[in-house]
Amino acid sequence: MPDSIVRAPLRADLLLLLVTLLAASGWIFSKEALNGLPPLLFIGTRFLLAGVILAAFAGPALRRLSRNDILTGAGVGVLFSAALTLWIMGLYHSRHLGESAFINSLGILLVPVMARLLFGDRPPRTTWIALPVALAGFGLLSLNAGFRIEPGQWLMACSAVLFSLLINTNSRVVHRLPALPLTVLQLITVGIVLGLASLATEPWPTRIGGATLGWLAASVLLASTLRFFLQVHAQGLTTPSHAAVILMLEAVWTALLAAAWYRETMTPLQLAGCALIFAALLINRWYWVRRLFTRR
Repeated sequence: MPDSIVRAPLRADLLLLLVTLLAASGWIFSKEALNGLPPLLFIGTRFLLAGVILAAFAGPALRRLSRNDILTGAGVGVLFSAALTLWIMGLYHSRHLGESAFINSLGILLVPVMARLLFGDRPPRTTWIALPVALAGFGLLSLNAGFRIEPGQWLMACSAVLFSLLINTNSRVVHRLPALPLTVLQLITVGIVLGLASLATEPWPTRIGGATLGWLAASVLLASTLRFFLQVHAQGLTTPSHAAVILMLEAVWTALLAAAWYRETMTPLQLAGCALIFAALLINRWYWVRRLFTRR
């Protein structure tokens, strides 16, 4: 087998692993930045700046887009804005980052379900096996809160539903639009929409500390700009389903980083709940998980 054929999948896997680490780090960066910035102002600023920076790499492709293409990309960006609003509010109210990351990862599991509801696609049999396992995991997490679901958990679960819708929408739009300019349009749209929402609903700080600016910069440059740039590049080297398997590791890295940074620990119920959710993700992608470890 030629070396180039072997190197391309390996390079994609390594890049995607780096992407999951950057995404997981973004949870820490964002949580720290929220100590000095209101949620919508932070997330709007983060994505607007990231979109502007990425636009420098996508200039020629952006100029080739038609007015219809731009409106389509911006429309998906509005949906992205709604999903991120729920995510950042969930993060703002979250008491446990690792748990929140696993709840948010349910969005991956819901992708084939949403495709069935909206587009009539037939999900694989493993999806129907994985769903009750994931629901059992989410149930254990709610039991950990004393037989109730906390606001942060609700918000993360709702954001997962919207992210599953976003992934389905993107998978259809990307057939007509290149991934990088589509990403730029979405990020800039998020920045504008959530910036305006923040202006209308949130009190803005009169002074922003240096530490907060540092966390914002890390969120923009590492967790957004570099992450999306590498993700678009890596996904071009492999199949979407294969990439999705590796991207599931984001929740695991987030839990590990939260344990290291915040000294978070999990109760037995939390561990069991997160383990069941991750098991459900593996079941849902079992064909591709098996291919990942048996590929020659």
